Amino acid sequence: MLLTIDVGNTNITLGVYDKDSLAASFRMTTKMQRTSDELGLTISQLLLTRRLDPGRVDAIIISSVVPKIMHSLRNAIRKTWEIEPLIVGPDIKTGIHLHTDNPRSVGADRIVNTAAAHHLYPGQNCLVLDFGTATTYDYVDADGNFSYTIIQPGLEISAQALFTMAAKLPEVEIQKPASVLGYNTVTGMQSGIVYGYIGSVEYIIKKVREELQTDFTVIATGGLGRVIAQETDMIHVYDADLAFKGMKILYELNKPEF
Repeated sequence: MLLTIDVGNTNITLGVYDKDSLAASFRMTTKMQRTSDELGLTISQLLLTRRLDPGRVDAIIISSVVPKIMHSLRNAIRKTWEIEPLIVGPDIKTGIHLHTDNPRSVGADRIVNTAAAHHLYPGQNCLVLDFGTATTYDYVDADGNFSYTIIQPGLEISAQALFTMAAKLPEVEIQKPASVLGYNTVTGMQSGIVYGYIGSVEYIIKKVREELQTDFTVIATGGLGRVIAQETDMIHVYDADLAFKGMKILYELNKPEF
């Protein structure tokens, strides 16, 4: 089995592939203070909850944007599975070309997502939207050239700024109200947060299309991406498992030959 680990600023998501099938996925909080023993035990226990034998894991790939957790995570894998994980970075084979001023500054999550889009939608220009702690827009053309990126505060960060900076406004659930016209403080805030974010996403996609003067497939992923994707026809595909698919593709491109 292949274990894919996506380390984000807020959550660590794990996907387990049994051959070509995604057998299960899990989510845990990203905590810097976990030891390697805690990480190894937690991941093993998560697999057992889905009746997956941790001993069957024979390959592991990690995409991480949190350097501080990597020492413990690497050691957890070495001690628990006696495997050296493949780490996603600019030096591995991806099938895409990083045409940026500093390729080493491109986050592993964005390499994974654009590689997935390029391989899953061959011959198409793609704009990949990842709704995480930040929302990123990454453009990869049909030839695999990753040249442009846009980064904006994530939906949850935007909402938290409203809750914390305005003393009299309560914390509300991030959900779309029935109407853009709020009839009280809560629905008014929900309207501004959700409809406002939908508007910003649509405007950015529109401006990218205007400047590039070409068409492209818009693919969304990330936990809160579903909230936005189902409210606009400017997003063509929502794929919650895009990162897992991308890591599997990258593992296949880079796995050791025996």
